[in-house]
Amino acid sequence: MSATTQQAADLTIQEMARRSGFAESTLRYYEKIGLLGPVARDESSGHRRYGPATADRVEALSCLRSAGMTVSGMRRYLDLLAQGDSAAAEQRDLFAGQAEVLAADIEQLQLRLTYLRRKADLWDARVRGDTAAEKQAADEVLDVMRQFRLRL
Repeated sequence: MSATTQQAADLTIQEMARRSGFAESTLRYYEKIGLLGPVARDESSGHRRYGPATADRVEALSCLRSAGMTVSGMRRYLDLLAQGDSAAAEQRDLFAGQAEVLAADIEQLQLRLTYLRRKADLWDARVRGDTAAEKQAADEVLDVMRQFRLRL
């Protein structure tokens, strides 16, 4: 089945999971808590069938989740979306707030990355027997560790 045909056809839960990156259990949970609304069922088997509109909603939720948004944030997004343009300022604030959260996460990850690289430098200097480089790397490791403490 081509991608275009698959987009137009109803997707099984397995297909939707592959397409969205969500586990099947997550899709069931999102349906249960109302993020997806009712998912259509195959008349003969009773299995879930994700139509194009539901598939689009799942993919939007997948993007939100990938950006670190919580379930309550996703629910807020959907509520605001239903309000249309009258909620544009609130949508802006929701996404700007999530962008700030993600920026802080990235900053923390950058610090972790710096720590690991400085530790690798330290051990590399030790392997090479370069005491001056080892001392410099040790000082840099201590500096990064101080930065960690300041963020606690």
